Parts: sequence; structure tokens; C-alpha cells
Amino acid sequence: MASEQTNGAAAPSTDGASTSTNAPQSPSDLPAAALDLAAKLFDLARSGETTTLSQYLSAGVPKNLTNSQGDTLLMLASYHGHKETTKLLLDSGADANVLNARGQSPIAGAVFKGWDEVVKVLFEAGADIRAGQPNAVDCARMFKMDSVLKLFGVEEGDGRTVEVNST
Repeated sequence: MASEQTNGAAAPSTDGASTSTNAPQSPSDLPAAALDLAAKLFDLARSGETTTLSQYLSAGVPKNLTNSQGDTLLMLASYHGHKETTKLLLDSGADANVLNARGQSPIAGAVFKGWDEVVKVLFEAGADIRAGQPNAVDCARMFKMDSVLKLFGVEEGDGRTVEVNST
């Protein structure tokens, strides 16, 4: 998946000074080898290759590396149900509350997919159950996941109501 693009690298200085910035570097400015490595890292997270991903994280890969859709390594690991990879990323310092470009959180994605073990890992790591749209609580209610609502300490009728307009 060499076409997957990455954000999060520092932009090069245009004045020759060695200043650093947090602005994302345009993927078109990155060498092909960097894009290939990023695609490999996202594939490792997506497929739950915990041991190999751990080696890259130890070598300094950014914990909150994002692709062009704003998905972090953690988002991909958790959405695809990889509990151990999710735990590794959290233990390495990945932020459990980074939303992707669609405003989705890792914990809401795990709830949506029905990965209860991953949901528990994210929740215990401090993931915000009300972040994103729809948030994890909304997803659990929508799919009547009583065990998840209980884990969150939320009753079925508790909190916001969701109205659907059919017009």
C-alpha cells in the first residue's frame, strides 16, 4: 500500500536555519522510501504485527503517526481488533484520544466493530468515551451493547438522546 500518505514529519526550513516545526510535511515532499516505510507501519498496525511494530517504535517511529485520513497506528490496531498491538501502542505513549479526519476516536471504532477486549484496554488507558462523532457511548447504545455501557458506567437511558429525522 505504497500510496498511503503520512503526516506528522517536520517541514523543511526554507531559510537554511535548522528550525523545527510541528507542521505536517506534504507527502509529495517525502522520499519514496519514507512513504513505503510509513505504509508498512500502517499495515503492521492494521494486521496486528506487535513484535515487528515494537521494534520500529523502539527505534523512534512517532507514536501518533497519522496517515492521510488522520488514522493513527492506534486507530488502525484497535479498529482491526488487535488487543496486544493496541496495548503496545498505548504503553509506548500513543494518545488514545486522537480523532481521525472523520472525527472518529479509536475507542468508538473498537465499540463499532465489537472488539470488547480492545475497548476495555482503551478505556482503562483513559480513552475519552465521549470524544468524536459518533462517540463510544453513542455506538454502544446504538448496538445495544449493555456490557460496554456497564464498563463505561453509563446506563442505557443516561446522557444525551439521539433524534433521527426521516425527512
